[in-house]
Amino acid sequence: MAEEILVARDGVVATVTLNNPAKLNAVNASMWRRLRTVMEELSVDDSLRCVVLRGAGEAAFAAGGDLEEFLTLRDTLERALVYHEEWVAQALNAIRDCPHPTVALIQGACIGGGLEIAGVCDLRICNESARFGAPINRLGFSMYPGEMEGLLKLAGAAVMKEILLEGRILNATEAYEKGLVTRVVPDSQVVDEAYSSARRICAGAPLVAGWHKQWIRRLQSGRPLKDEEKAASFAFLDTEDYREGLAAFLEKRKPAFKAR
Repeated sequence: MAEEILVARDGVVATVTLNNPAKLNAVNASMWRRLRTVMEELSVDDSLRCVVLRGAGEAAFAAGGDLEEFLTLRDTLERALVYHEEWVAQALNAIRDCPHPTVALIQGACIGGGLEIAGVCDLRICNESARFGAPINRLGFSMYPGEMEGLLKLAGAAVMKEILLEGRILNATEAYEKGLVTRVVPDSQVVDEAYSSARRICAGAPLVAGWHKQWIRRLQSGRPLKDEEKAASFAFLDTEDYREGLAAFLEKRKPAFKAR
């Protein structure tokens, strides 16, 4: 049986692929569990600088969860809580909490659980054929709050109400206009653009990328910064990468960052 979560490495960039093309990469329970494990392993790999997440093939990033499993793995309150809190939500948290920048490479259908995965990535680059939504109102169940949180922070309450109450499937342009994706490119260019984005990320200081992710998330909490947090924001002053970045700029050369 083929691996359902593939991990490949090209230098400092890792690619995580949802590999269930027979079901448009619908994410089943074992995939959710494996996705969490993979992202936690990549998170502690200090040699990495970026993680790209994508679906196998060109038809779908992920067309939701595997609904056939719901009849047996999510048929009681106890099993539903395990499925969504311990498997799905924890996998999403592992992506959100990854210290390395994450890029969702989206082709085709990005529905339900697929939209939730893309929503917790740092950047989302899709092709013109991409489609987005979560039409679960037609299936008679609601989105688990732990899974809704990332999308709510990304797009806001008005967009979430439109997606969930109407059950509409948005095209790529609509998704971009509503803040669900970072950019839309022609179908033939989406892979190149996603990896170009990863290379641009990798050209920067990796410690700085992690700090920017940390501070953006901290500021989104709405709580005022403490004095010690303000002081901590200048931790870069003691890094080799800061000295290298300044020296490279003044010497008109490319910096060689070492994440220290």
